Amino acid sequence: MKSYYRVMLGKKNLHAEECIAGNFIGADFGIEEDLTNRLPDEWRAFNKVFLPIWIAAHPGASKITGGLFCGYTWTVAKGIQRGDLVLCPDGQGTVHVAEVIGDYQYVQDGVLPHRRAVRWLDATIDRSAMSDGLKGCTGMVANISGYREEIERFVSGAATATMISKDATVEDPIAFAMEKHLEDFLVQNWTQTDLGKEYDIFEQDGEKVGQQYQTDTGPLDILAIRKDKRELLVVELKRGRASDVVVGQVLRYMGYAAQELAENGQSVRGVIIALEDDQRLRRALAVTPNVSFLRYQVDFKLLRAQ
Repeated sequence: MKSYYRVMLGKKNLHAEECIAGNFIGADFGIEEDLTNRLPDEWRAFNKVFLPIWIAAHPGASKITGGLFCGYTWTVAKGIQRGDLVLCPDGQGTVHVAEVIGDYQYVQDGVLPHRRAVRWLDATIDRSAMSDGLKGCTGMVANISGYREEIERFVSGAATATMISKDATVEDPIAFAMEKHLEDFLVQNWTQTDLGKEYDIFEQDGEKVGQQYQTDTGPLDILAIRKDKRELLVVELKRGRASDVVVGQVLRYMGYAAQELAENGQSVRGVIIALEDDQRLRRALAVTPNVSFLRYQVDFKLLRAQ
C-alpha cells in the first residue's frame, strides 16, 4: 500500500518553483555528502551513524534538532518509496501533489541536493479546503498516511472525508475521533493553556515540529520543552485506548526522549490527557510520579440568533 507524505521544498518552501519545474523533491538539512550506498533500511540505523556527524558539524545545536534533520534526510532519500504520493506546499496557499518515480540521487551543486525524481499530478489542493487535521500536520517532512482517504478524494476531485482509525488498541472510536481534533486544537492554542505557561512545543525554523514527533516506537503526540530548557515534556492523548496501553506508550516515549533527545542535565516528564480517567489509569499513575494526568472538558452551546 502506498504512503503519503508532506514535504516542504526548502525553508518556507523557497525552492518549490524550481522543484516543480525540474520534476524533483529534495532535502538539505546539513548533511553534505553523497548518501548513495549509505542508506540503511531503517532511519534508526541512519541516525546512529549520522547524528554524531551532524552534531559535530553544528556546535550548539540540540540533539532534538539533529535527530529531526537526520530523520528528514533519510525519509526523503530512502523512506519514501516509488509510487508514494507527496504533498508539497508552494507557500502561496496551493499544495502540489506528486508521485515519486525515482530512487535517490545526489546533486552536489544544486539546491536540495538529496533528491528524488517525481511526476507532478494535475491535481492541486487549495490549503484552505483541507481538514484542520491535515492542515495542521507540521514538520519539514511528515508521514500523513492517516489522511489517505481525504488526500485521495482531493486527487480524484471528490469531496473530503475524515477517517476514523482502525487501530486495534482503540476502545472508543468516538473518543479517538474527538481527541484527534483535540490534538490539533491543543497545538494551535498551546499558549493559552496551563501547559503553555511553562512549556513550548518544540520548534525549528518557526515550524512546530514537536507535533507527531517521530520516535523508534512510533510518533508521540506532542514534544515540548520547558521555557528554561531544563526539561522535556512528552504529551500523549488517550484517544479512547485502554489505560494500560496509553501508560505503556507514554513511558516508552519518555524513555526514548531520555536516551536519545535529552541533553546533559535535562529531565523528562510525561502528561496523559483524556476526557476521563478510570481505576486502571489511577493505579498505574500512582507509581509513576513523573507522569501527570489532565482531563479536558468540552463546552458546546447553542445560542439563539438575535
